[in-house]
Amino acid sequence: MLLLSDAKQMDFVVLGLRGGRVRLSADLGKGPASVLSTTVNDGHWHSVSAEVSRRSVSLTVDGSRPATASIKGNHLDVDRTLFLGGLPAGVNGRRIGVSSSLPGCLRSVSLNGTILDLSKPFSQHDVTSCFTKDQTGSYFNGSGHAELMHDGYKVGADMAVSLEFRTSQSEGIFLGISSAKVDAVGLEMVDGQVVFNVNNGAGRVALRSTGPLLCDGRWHHLVARKTKHGLTLSVDGTQYSAANPYPQSTSAETNNPVYLGGFPASVKQNCLSVRSGFRGCLRNLRLARSHLNLPLHLSSAHFLSGVTPDSCPAS
Repeated sequence: MLLLSDAKQMDFVVLGLRGGRVRLSADLGKGPASVLSTTVNDGHWHSVSAEVSRRSVSLTVDGSRPATASIKGNHLDVDRTLFLGGLPAGVNGRRIGVSSSLPGCLRSVSLNGTILDLSKPFSQHDVTSCFTKDQTGSYFNGSGHAELMHDGYKVGADMAVSLEFRTSQSEGIFLGISSAKVDAVGLEMVDGQVVFNVNNGAGRVALRSTGPLLCDGRWHHLVARKTKHGLTLSVDGTQYSAANPYPQSTSAETNNPVYLGGFPASVKQNCLSVRSGFRGCLRNLRLARSHLNLPLHLSSAHFLSGVTPDSCPAS
């Protein structure tokens, strides 16, 4: 998405995606006009040219015949700030039809013939590199995290988390769910093995995989399950189990958000032993509790930093 607008969004130019097609919208102060391209959400690079004049808006994609529409107004009265890819928090894009950030890549952006240096923005948030070849999943660069279920998640007596991961780092955080006290669940990579930690309030119980190192850059599948009486861990079909040595304590009374790939410095996590953020790819994440089996969609996370939610570099 590209946006030029005044403070009240009376005059604006927006270039973005709508239903898989490029959409150019503009208002010179006397009513909006817009045009649409053909479908472009095919994973390939496309060349887009947009023009706004006093009389018309024009949109050309991949050298095709321009799509045009008439517009009324004298000139475009906008602020000097140009937004690329999305809008910052606090800016309401409802009037101009902007509801989400661009989940894709931009390059060779120019405005009125001047090439923009995208490596030196005035500010940026959750902007990562594009991948020459990508695959399904979410990429974590090791510097941030994803926050889901902002209002808090209660683990309780039974819970299971399943995911697939690919990494070349021997340490990193997969998942952390905690409370203000000691109750918590943590899933992490330590010395190239998966470690599952649970504290129901009486003390930490840990379960660790064994065998070949899992930081080999290949995809691995894991399922970590907590019950009242113990823990089970499955890594690529190999099963591990540990009994709960505290039978009087069977429920993890957590109330904090779910953190993936890391967690903020201001947040305490009682069942994670490493501080290193996860660097690699995660996919097919699911969190299950009793009859609820929820897929975790990072594209709709409450907060993302250092995460590309819908793309992983191909191995």
